[in-house]
Amino acid sequence: MSPLARRAMLLAALIFVVDQAVKLWALFVFELAEKGRVPVLPVFDLILIWNRGVSYGMLQQDGELGRWLLVGLHVVASVGIAFWITRERQPASAYGLALILGGALGNGVDRIAYGAVVDYALLHWGDVTWYVFNVADAAIVAGVVLLLYGSFRGSKGAREVA
Repeated sequence: MSPLARRAMLLAALIFVVDQAVKLWALFVFELAEKGRVPVLPVFDLILIWNRGVSYGMLQQDGELGRWLLVGLHVVASVGIAFWITRERQPASAYGLALILGGALGNGVDRIAYGAVVDYALLHWGDVTWYVFNVADAAIVAGVVLLLYGSFRGSKGAREVA
């Protein structure tokens, strides 16, 4: 494994650990379920939501079959992303993939352990709210942005060489 791939895998592991630590704190130390919606900043609240779907609550699954199909999707995607990281030569893309992998693993563990993903962070402006998310979701979004940046940067470099 290349040094870049090792650093990217370490980043994925770090994201996974931070994501799980914050979720465990929210559930068992802060006891967010008992507190309901907790204002933190004028535009940020903590609130516990059990997301049985995927991003933005799509593909909601209440049954065991749906749950395990989504677990299977997490496993396949995670293995594919991990393999992609080992082949990636561009740092922005490798780190973007690492953020996505760490987030996917964090949300996948939730789905196995609880049957749903633990979401708790709510951004809002007055009564206008964004979806409730977690560290893993934020890492996945940041990873997609880095991956896109890396792909555009890579294609620019290829055109300049050609």
